[in-house]
Amino acid sequence: MFGYEDIQISLAYSIAYLLIAIILIAAYSYYVYRYTIPPIDKFKKFLLTALRTLALLVLCLILFEPVLNLSSQLILEPNNLVFIDNSRSIKIDDGTDRSSKVKKIINDFSAYSSESNLTFYEFGNTVRSVSVDSLDKINFSDGATNIQEIFNSVKNSDKNIASLTLITDGVITSGSNPYYDAINLGIPVFTIGIGDTSQRKDVSLKKILHNDFIYAETPTTIIATISNKGFSGESVTASLYENNKFISQQTINLSNAGIQNVSFDYTAQISGEKKLSIQLSTLNDEFTTENNKQVFYVNVLSNKIKVLLLASSPSADLAFIKNALKRDENIEVNSIVQLSRDKFSDKINYQTIDSADVLYLIGFPSDATPEELLNRVILKIKEDKAPYFLTLSAGISINKLSRFGNDLPFTLNQNFSGYREVQPYILPEQTTNPILQYSDKNVFESWNNLPPVLQPNVIFNPRVESKIIAQIKFNNSIVNSPLIITNSFSGKRSVSVLAKDLWKWKLQVAPKGLDLFDSFIVNSLRWLKAGEDQKPVRIKTSKKIFSQGERIEFTGEVFDESLTPVSDAGIKIIISSQKNKYETDMQNVGPGLYEGSIVINETGDFSFSAEAMTDSRILGKDNGSFNIGEIDIEMVNPVMNYAFLNLMANDTGGEFYLPDDYSQLLNKLKELKINSSKEKLVTSEISLWSDTWLLIIAIFLFSLEWFIRKRNGML
Repeated sequence: MFGYEDIQISLAYSIAYLLIAIILIAAYSYYVYRYTIPPIDKFKKFLLTALRTLALLVLCLILFEPVLNLSSQLILEPNNLVFIDNSRSIKIDDGTDRSSKVKKIINDFSAYSSESNLTFYEFGNTVRSVSVDSLDKINFSDGATNIQEIFNSVKNSDKNIASLTLITDGVITSGSNPYYDAINLGIPVFTIGIGDTSQRKDVSLKKILHNDFIYAETPTTIIATISNKGFSGESVTASLYENNKFISQQTINLSNAGIQNVSFDYTAQISGEKKLSIQLSTLNDEFTTENNKQVFYVNVLSNKIKVLLLASSPSADLAFIKNALKRDENIEVNSIVQLSRDKFSDKINYQTIDSADVLYLIGFPSDATPEELLNRVILKIKEDKAPYFLTLSAGISINKLSRFGNDLPFTLNQNFSGYREVQPYILPEQTTNPILQYSDKNVFESWNNLPPVLQPNVIFNPRVESKIIAQIKFNNSIVNSPLIITNSFSGKRSVSVLAKDLWKWKLQVAPKGLDLFDSFIVNSLRWLKAGEDQKPVRIKTSKKIFSQGERIEFTGEVFDESLTPVSDAGIKIIISSQKNKYETDMQNVGPGLYEGSIVINETGDFSFSAEAMTDSRILGKDNGSFNIGEIDIEMVNPVMNYAFLNLMANDTGGEFYLPDDYSQLLNKLKELKINSSKEKLVTSEISLWSDTWLLIIAIFLFSLEWFIRKRNGML
């Protein structure tokens, strides 16, 4: 009816009450006009009775809040989305004529655009829609390949998407690996692999292992992994640079194994952020030299860290954590350990609380914790914003812990008795998190195979500003409940492990010679201590190293003296290189939160300074640095990532194709267009009771009644 599948009117109250109201209104109107002064004829009586009844009925309907419900069926045409890699890696000269083959594929697909209902996009730094007429303007100029952005955009689409087709070399240089997003999407992903899968004669820096936070005047080791194909037995030099200044050099004989490590001892003289780089010398007949250099940044801390361990009782967790911290000579460890209700291992020295840089709360507090001690610790965290590491080790009182209030990175709900055995499950996007790193490269596998620990039967809800590093595995199933949480907000930092018996992790990995447990404890300390100063204005870039032409994104926080977010500040950023200066402004996006961005086509090292003002008053300043294009990440890996493209295609119900044989794909897209139509039920609600026309009708009916009464001289 009228193009709708279903039309209904619903009321806030039972229709029986409405019928009773109609009868009462009709009876009342009849009673009012049964006798009139002066008398009028029957027609006018009927007319006035009807007008009064209708007017009151309209008012009654408004009270019953009628809602008109309309339902219609829509046919959603299937869309086959085609994503074309527009990054500079398509220009790599590997003998396969990448760019020409992509152009040919585009031409063939564009001829089928109407027949197969194809929609085209280009991707690189971002995803952008491309019309069929503009496909010939794709120029392979983006400085990064972010395949994750494809699935981010598709997840938010309301289209009936029948398939995705990716035309790319599959080498991800920005964002995370989207494999699991592709699986969860439930849409077939077809891939056309661009480039050569064979290994070329080459020497490259595969990765650099280093600490993100180190200490001034304290040696630290930097380990670089060197890969070679076809150069075994030859020699290369590896050079370490600090802020482009030569530091040291080593000569390496390339091994037959094709991969080897080289170590540098590096000592920073002063604190601050340092740009470091390692560069390999060039050999004849290398396929590319773009992968002979890597740039990274480290934060140099100035002093030894004073750590205070607070424990409600002696425990294996306490002993193992204390030993891990004492292995680092740059850490000064003190402890307050309760032995019984009125006894401690040593006399409580509250000065150690006041002077501590970082607190480690190991099963603290308990029901027996003295009030003064507990209040001192809470005050240290709340007022001094002391960073802390928390474990729910033996003796802890969940009720006492809740007194930390908003300073906990989580809230507590439904405290049940007992414990459950859980294992850590590191979220895939957190595998590069600095607190999880250790000497072995298999971070994800090692962490996810640790023995179970005991977690209280409590529902932990992370606060919005917290970050979940690890969820729990319970009965071999991954549960969306946190095990390891970090929090960095408003000048406060914390790391929380929501379990006890962490010592089991140490015992499992120790026989294998792995330092996973000790590294986790010390890395957490470094991350906690490296928290930003309590500055009212904090501005940073989304990362430290950008590709040429990539958008530089800034995020910022602005607070007043009481650390209340300021949302009306004007923030100007001045960016400087050796040759030029650039300016950009930041826009408010939430309470005290700001964003800004700029595209700079110049390459090199850049510094920036930011100033926040309100009412001509300077709230604060901040500064930082970043690098653009010193290494063209798109040219580093010249080999098509066949394994990734093939796995993603097969596991999503799609297929992998080579650029010389994709005719079957065009036929499949045509079939999907025919067979993937969907029906969508669209419902809409119209609140009739809030429509002004009902009130206008009621006023009109009362006015017309009044007019007729006056014309007849009625009282």
